[in-house]
Amino acid sequence: MEKAAKARLEDARLAEEQSREAELAAAADQGVGAYFRAAGPWKLVGIFGTSIAVGFAAQWRLAHQDYLGGSLLAFFALFVLSMITSATPWGVRSRARSEAKSLRRSGQKLLKKHRAKLDDKAAAEVEQALGSVETALTSGQAAQALAARNRLDVALEQHLSFGRKTAAREYTESIGGAILVALLLRAFVFEPFHIPSGSMIPTLLVGDFIFVNKMSYGLRIPFTDPAKVHKIAEGAPQRGDVVVFIVPHSPTIDYVKRVVGLPGDRIDVQDNQIWVNGALQQRTDAGDFIYTDRSEYADESEVTAREYTEVLGGKAHRTIVRKDEFRHNGGSWVVEPGKIFVMGDNRDNSQDSRVDGGPGQVPFSYIKGRASVIWISFGGPHGIRFSRMFQSVK
Repeated sequence: MEKAAKARLEDARLAEEQSREAELAAAADQGVGAYFRAAGPWKLVGIFGTSIAVGFAAQWRLAHQDYLGGSLLAFFALFVLSMITSATPWGVRSRARSEAKSLRRSGQKLLKKHRAKLDDKAAAEVEQALGSVETALTSGQAAQALAARNRLDVALEQHLSFGRKTAAREYTESIGGAILVALLLRAFVFEPFHIPSGSMIPTLLVGDFIFVNKMSYGLRIPFTDPAKVHKIAEGAPQRGDVVVFIVPHSPTIDYVKRVVGLPGDRIDVQDNQIWVNGALQQRTDAGDFIYTDRSEYADESEVTAREYTEVLGGKAHRTIVRKDEFRHNGGSWVVEPGKIFVMGDNRDNSQDSRVDGGPGQVPFSYIKGRASVIWISFGGPHGIRFSRMFQSVK
């Protein structure tokens, strides 16, 4: 008795939901005014209000250098804002049509696979329901698409329930498939990386999030020791490339630097000027550069530097040198076979191949890939530096 009562309550709830869904779909077909008279504005107001409130919280955290918490809140605000289409007549019509198309595709597959198990009458009913979905989609009306989808759902449940996947299984497969694709892309194609310190200013700023192209210099096999396992089709980067690499003496840490020397090169650095195989790499004075040195590891400080446009391997990029004679890491090095010599663009504030205790010369197998694009940047007075979004890394 108790189970029967619960079943009746569940059926009543589903019927009420379907009735409300049909009412909103019909109103959406009639236009914006009719839809909002039926639906009310409160869902739309709630989405806007929540996204704005979370956005302000994200900005506050980012302004206080909480890049992890701020970025998570910013992504949550964008996620909430993406739900806005579900509160508009266009979103309701689109959802009704897409759900009808999806059920039609799965229904066609089920009928083709299990047709031999159905009698002629059952098969005809399923075919008729599939045809009604096709007709409804042709009409362009959300209410018709929704009604046809519901009829097809009933027909499939009545005659082909033995072959249908449960809702839990469908969600699990969809989410699992998305996660698998994301993991494969991250392992072999692109990996996100965030900039925690100012060693690459002005090219990369603290709070920049970049994508690293992991196929630029060969394919690294995931979960292998780069000291023992080389890449597939391993190759050297070009001089001037910005690369992300595993620090050889600290394999859990990644650095991002610019490639200055290739195997066999003689690198001389004096007063932050570079000679490669005896040739001075030209640079042009671009004037003063004042910035606030922020990192996730130290307090803020304002720095006055001199900016230069430097050319390496035919590629121009920006560098800065402190004016207060803060530190100049000079010397001479010969790059070993199978390794690269790297430097930061912030020449006086970079743990790189010049510095004792730095990464040293980096073996090819430790290079994760080339920094390709800044996809978002957190920081600045507004929390997000919109001007830096989708800039290529040069």
